[in-house]
Amino acid sequence: MAANKKIVLAFYGDDFTGSTDALEFICRAGAKAILFIEPPTAEQLRMHPDLDAYGVAGKTRALPPVEMEKILLPAFEQMKASGARYVHYKVCSTFDSSPTIGSIGKAIDCGATVFNNTTIPVLGGMPALGRFCVFGNLFAKMGIGSEGKIYRLDRHPSMSKHPVTPADESDLRIHLGKQTNKQIGLIDIIDLKKNVEEINKDESVVLIDALNEQHLLKIGEWIALQAKDQVQFCVGSSGIELALGKYWNEKDLLKQKAEWPAVEKTNSLLVISGSCSPVTAAQIAYAKTNGFEEVIIDAEKICTDDVIEQAVFDAVNHLLQQQKNVIVHTGEKQINNLSAEKLGTALGYIAKTAAAQSLAKRIVVAGGDTSSYAARAMDIEAVEMIAPLIIGAPLCKVMSKNKWMHGVEVNFKGGQVGGEDYFVVMVNGE
Repeated sequence: MAANKKIVLAFYGDDFTGSTDALEFICRAGAKAILFIEPPTAEQLRMHPDLDAYGVAGKTRALPPVEMEKILLPAFEQMKASGARYVHYKVCSTFDSSPTIGSIGKAIDCGATVFNNTTIPVLGGMPALGRFCVFGNLFAKMGIGSEGKIYRLDRHPSMSKHPVTPADESDLRIHLGKQTNKQIGLIDIIDLKKNVEEINKDESVVLIDALNEQHLLKIGEWIALQAKDQVQFCVGSSGIELALGKYWNEKDLLKQKAEWPAVEKTNSLLVISGSCSPVTAAQIAYAKTNGFEEVIIDAEKICTDDVIEQAVFDAVNHLLQQQKNVIVHTGEKQINNLSAEKLGTALGYIAKTAAAQSLAKRIVVAGGDTSSYAARAMDIEAVEMIAPLIIGAPLCKVMSKNKWMHGVEVNFKGGQVGGEDYFVVMVNGE
């Protein structure tokens, strides 16, 4: 692939919801960016010559390490060849992972193989989203963009009970140490008081604390210092985009974007939810008291028999024809260890079918593990950001060869994102 020297950042997201989160923060910093569903070819990049950055919305969060490696090694090689100055493996801000599913340690190992950096920075916190890393321990607010309480990760009411990767350890060095054999150092909040030239660590992987946004400018400068004359690989939440963006704004390499187009109210909103989060459950309950209709699907049957009942399509389309706001979800009964691929694909197919009848012009996809599969079932090839409505979950526009999906407005919401009025905000556009 011919290198594109203009691209300063390429990121690979471990799911679709988290990828749009990273897209938001690099666009807020003033970068022209697009989020692809697969690593872009040289031809695709030539079609967008004005790009400063691009992302790839992957699905590695729901995969075992062997499958992750098969995807990440060639993806990282292709991103390296694109000429990007920094390559970021974007993970959930709560570091959802385990040695057997979505291993961040495996991603670190793959990045070390491809990029051969002396130091791999791992940013632990994302204060803008209510994620705080202090002396290596991660704390998280209950509900991004809400007024929820802050909990240590292993005591978080939602994350400690995650159906696939429950958080049982708040010290990220210990958490990641179960996933990689590499030694993990720490730049703590005391170190962050020093000048960046004085912050030196010997370990090949270095976790970085972040308690407030003032820390992020220094972190962005420190990461830039590590890059020297090579492509720099780094790992973490969208705090990487915020940190580097702040640094590039400070250096006048990018001009921060403060104004966005107004978003109009939609006649009918379609929500497809595979989320098991109590935050999403509260949002569904609130929406129902504000006029939303629900269609409950049999997730266990879908994942066992690969069948979506025709009654589901009929109910969804009938309600949308009446210009109702509709939520398709799995109901209050939560069943662990269902296939994220099968459930997400089914939800995406329901949305695509509605779009094919011109019934869904704005769609919300809720749930991190299922989001990447839903996006693929919806024939999404790429998205670009329209406007920030809820922090960490921007409204985007679909690019697709499917004429019914092309131009549809889409929002990807992680389980922990938003206050209880989230879906009402997505209807009104404010």
